Amino acid sequence: MHMPDGFLDGKTVGAFSGLSVIFLSYSIKKIRKELNDKTVPLMGVLGAFVFAAQMLNFPILNGTSGHFVGGALLGIVLGPFAGLITMSSILIIQSILFADGGILALGANIFNMGIMGTFLGYYLYRFLLKILRNNFIISSFLTGFLVVIFGAITCSFQLAISNTVPINLGLPAMTGIHTLIGIPEGVITSLILNFLYKTKKDLINLYNHGV
Repeated sequence: MHMPDGFLDGKTVGAFSGLSVIFLSYSIKKIRKELNDKTVPLMGVLGAFVFAAQMLNFPILNGTSGHFVGGALLGIVLGPFAGLITMSSILIIQSILFADGGILALGANIFNMGIMGTFLGYYLYRFLLKILRNNFIISSFLTGFLVVIFGAITCSFQLAISNTVPINLGLPAMTGIHTLIGIPEGVITSLILNFLYKTKKDLINLYNHGV
């Protein structure tokens, strides 16, 4: 889902860069009021884990591969604001230092993996907790699974708007592949959340991030 430069036209780059800047600016403003001596280390540890995990690809189908995205995990544990800042930092470093995702496409990539992962992931998780009676294992699995698919859907529309790939071809291809990627994403998200909940419950607040 790390789009390189050249796949999106100028208007799409500008629009999604603007949206990402708005979300990031608001997140920075909010997080300044919430930072404490526990949040910052947790952002660093989870950010380092997601960064490393994104570098490891696993085979999917017919020569394609995927990797752990981690947006849902960051959103659930850190909240949407700290989660987005952490994910954006990861994507910026990957783009500049490792050429993993284009620099001009950075705004779109932050939207697809950062905003869709952390903001959608956080609110979707809270919604699922309510309807699943606080079953955080199933809720976190479904959240990790679904946000990957929604990110792929927005990516498909970005490519279609840019006249790169028609929506009737891009949407089923992207959602099909990312449905398979979403399964291990959901499993890893729920396993890590379960581990943190059992061992480091004092460091995280699974149900309320002051939003």
